[in-house]
Amino acid sequence: MPETDRDSTARAAFVTTQWTAVLTAGRGDTTCARAALEQLCRNYWPPLYAYVRRLGYSASDAQDLTQGFFARLLERKVVAKADRDRGRFRSFLLATMKHYLAHEWEKAHALKRRGQLEVLSLNLDTAETRCVEAVASGDTPDRAYDRQWALALLELVLNRLRQEYADSGRDSLFLALKETLSGGRSEIPYLELGRQLNLSEGAVKVAAHRLRKRYRELLRAEIANTVSGPAEVEDELRNLFAALGC
Repeated sequence: MPETDRDSTARAAFVTTQWTAVLTAGRGDTTCARAALEQLCRNYWPPLYAYVRRLGYSASDAQDLTQGFFARLLERKVVAKADRDRGRFRSFLLATMKHYLAHEWEKAHALKRRGQLEVLSLNLDTAETRCVEAVASGDTPDRAYDRQWALALLELVLNRLRQEYADSGRDSLFLALKETLSGGRSEIPYLELGRQLNLSEGAVKVAAHRLRKRYRELLRAEIANTVSGPAEVEDELRNLFAALGC
């Protein structure tokens, strides 16, 4: 296939991803766009919570701010202002949160007192252990945001990978091999894993290779869900690993 045809096909495929579905809807109010935005918000609220906590807000205020931010985001259709030329969901969320903190906190706090704030259910009960303890002590708020974004994305991908293996009756294989996703290949005890799984060393290596390959595919697919074009995927991957110090 000619290079131009491949590029056109790749661009067309992005129309169906979550963030581009939201951007494509633009200033319209479609059920599909709102559902896509809500799912992205549920997946990626932890970085915003980590950012707010790193600014010095208490846990309770950070929870209120995070919930209030998403209430405003969904109610006011702020996404219509997103710049498609810089259409990364990560960048959009942080810039919008900074604006919200500067201008909207008092209004949102008043709404909360009247019991009108929550429009999106977030699992904020785990916020402290999930979003704060994982942040390095010397991180700036922006750095904490990037690091937590990367961790949230990797957690999401890992959970999806495990679900795929569970759905096909291979959950025990996933649990035995998941450590091979992060360890150096020379450090992986393939022979020992083979004994645990009743497989040959060669079969374990093949299974681990397939696991890593599928993990990479899911990682790229999830990143594609948060950017506005295929050209941004590689750059976002680099940002991901930079945020983790890899």
